[in-house]
Amino acid sequence: MAGLGITDRSFPAEWTVEVLAARPMILPRRHFVYPVEVEEIERGALELMVRPTEGEAFLATCALGFASPAVPTGIWSCPDPAMVCAVAGGYGYLIDSRAPERWQQLEYRPVTEVRPIPAAGLLVFVSFHAIEAWGAAGRLWQTARLSWEGVRLGEATATELRGWGW
Repeated sequence: MAGLGITDRSFPAEWTVEVLAARPMILPRRHFVYPVEVEEIERGALELMVRPTEGEAFLATCALGFASPAVPTGIWSCPDPAMVCAVAGGYGYLIDSRAPERWQQLEYRPVTEVRPIPAAGLLVFVSFHAIEAWGAAGRLWQTARLSWEGVRLGEATATELRGWGW
């Protein structure tokens, strides 16, 4: 995958991640593909070597959503310090670094913005139509449809989100 867009460690993390330019020729013993059932995963996939503070490192292959600079690609720390948030072309994956077989793909396809709000303990995901927030225990809330064609966040504090919709 050409160039990682964002690396954000706004929350403490119990892992480190190395973004690989390509899948290694010799795969490590632990290799996980997200999502599990996907065709042509190699095309544009985000390849990550994840090293938890405790436990064995693993290769995470995250399928690319869209090859467009209009949607994010990057790595974010999460309110739960063991979780890794990887977004590949707008497709978001939350991966447990202690047990990488435990993961979730975000419903929004694509995610158009990721906003950490550490003061509130939230990692906020925006789509073209709605917003959802994740805390240390998982998804906390999701809005109903806010717009037909686009939502964009502006100011975000511990108690309030402001933005625009079309």
